[in-house]
Amino acid sequence: MRCVLNPPPQSLLDLKVHHHQLTLLPRLRSFTCNACGLNGDRSPYICVQCDFMIHQDCLTLPRIININRHDHRISRTSILGVVNSVCGVCRKKVDWTCGGYSCQKCPQYVVHSNCATRNDIWNGKELEEIPEETEDIEPYVVIDDKTIQHISHKEHYLRLNGKGLMWEGNKLCNACTHPISLQSFYGCMDCEFILHKSCAQAPRKKWHMLHNERLTLVTSKANSFHCSASQRMSNGFMYQDGYKEFDVCCISVSEPFVHPSHPHHALYYTSPHERGRCDGCNTETFGVLRCIEDGCEFTLDFKCATLPLVVKHRVEAHPLSLCYGEKASGKYWCDICEKETNPKTWFYTSTDHQASLHIKCVLGDFARLIPSGTVELMYTSYEVELNNSMSRPFCSWCRSRCIHPIILKLLRYSIYYYCSTGCIGREFENAHYDYRSYDDDD
Repeated sequence: MRCVLNPPPQSLLDLKVHHHQLTLLPRLRSFTCNACGLNGDRSPYICVQCDFMIHQDCLTLPRIININRHDHRISRTSILGVVNSVCGVCRKKVDWTCGGYSCQKCPQYVVHSNCATRNDIWNGKELEEIPEETEDIEPYVVIDDKTIQHISHKEHYLRLNGKGLMWEGNKLCNACTHPISLQSFYGCMDCEFILHKSCAQAPRKKWHMLHNERLTLVTSKANSFHCSASQRMSNGFMYQDGYKEFDVCCISVSEPFVHPSHPHHALYYTSPHERGRCDGCNTETFGVLRCIEDGCEFTLDFKCATLPLVVKHRVEAHPLSLCYGEKASGKYWCDICEKETNPKTWFYTSTDHQASLHIKCVLGDFARLIPSGTVELMYTSYEVELNNSMSRPFCSWCRSRCIHPIILKLLRYSIYYYCSTGCIGREFENAHYDYRSYDDDD
């Protein structure tokens, strides 16, 4: 009926599609489209002179676009011409004799036409007559070989330190909120502001596979946020576009992603709509990193893919290492919550491998929050505090001693502590206390 009401033209000449006039062949016929490289079964447009065939839908393919898997613009071409090439999106082989998209700045980068124009890859904008953006995306100004002025801390200069502090003084990076550890970092010459060297180099604008619009680095926020990829709560730097907010750890994940838990093959992001069971936590989620080798089903979600490999906790004098599960007989017990653990899922372990600690017990829900700040949850303000006193406080909801390294305290009240977002949520749902009638002397 569509063809009856709006019959396609019998012939057309569009130099952006092909150099010669194309003629409609209105019949069932198997062919390979020269524009996208995929098979068709009916009514192509053909050029007898060139033996050129194209799907009707491929006639309207955009000429120049941005995709979220590449930093540069890519252009449509009738012949890719790159032998033994692999599509930058689906990672499958590309027929070099067919059309597709390629990057003029990266000669080896090619993409299938259908992959490049997927809704989760391309934002639908044709850029052929739009000049390319040339704004400065560098996040800092170089003062000298070891000194910079970062956009997040313009009032002071930052000095490069080649060696880390190994958690000395609980110094945290203001961008990713991880401990400085043994990594190189920039430290403020006048205050306590610190950035990992890699975090300081995060660009102000970035394309990323998690979102099909260009993301902007946000370094100053009035409140915390939940990462759209990992669902973690953080008050560090974030990349944002509209309602989409991502922490810098998730945005630092690039393809191919190599993780020590799966040393044989790299991992790739498939689609935000593809569901998979994470090998780290054994839970199903959408938008995962997956091994694309035949027969391998290894999968990671972004939360597990960006877990710190080494952490420090008061339960152990030495740093704890992330263990990627093991086959074991008997029962394992967490030294923090004193409950049974599943050794087949990831856990943290001590240097002598005598302990298996739940990841949530080691990190908690607030591990990405920098202490001494304030956050707002459920329309209520809380102070972020280190749980490092000799006597750990009781959670105001679950009535258990707070075991996590970072906890929240109700703002302006010294007796109301919360150990997790779950406790805060249940408190909010079942609220029957009027905190305004209490003061610190009660």
